[in-house]
Amino acid sequence: MDLVVFLPLLIILGAFMFFASRRQKKAMQATIDLHESLQIGDRIHTTSGLQGTITGITDDNIDLEIAPGVVTTWMKLAVRDRITSDADDYDDVDDTDESNEVTSSATEVTESTSVVDSTADSDRLKKD
Repeated sequence: MDLVVFLPLLIILGAFMFFASRRQKKAMQATIDLHESLQIGDRIHTTSGLQGTITGITDDNIDLEIAPGVVTTWMKLAVRDRITSDADDYDDVDDTDESNEVTSSATEVTESTSVVDSTADSDRLKKD
């Protein structure tokens, strides 16, 4: 009778383990496929967030140009993903005017908040 009580729990646990390991295998295969498909000239992200262009490839390492004339050597395992052309389109857009507007509106909000806070503080001091 004790086995009948635990049977649904064991089935659910087994299904969870099966699907979790399947998902992990798919992710690992996608990473292996990415590392095997890397070519010189590809733009990539590393696991630490660095962006660069591949200038050389060996069995275990890649050479990344992270700035004009600055080439560093990385393990292939450090490559997180390839930068697609969609992401490059966003890099080419000059949005300095938009960033200034966002900064100025954030400053206005901060200033108005500090005025409200100081007004609330002075009201509280008057009550005391």
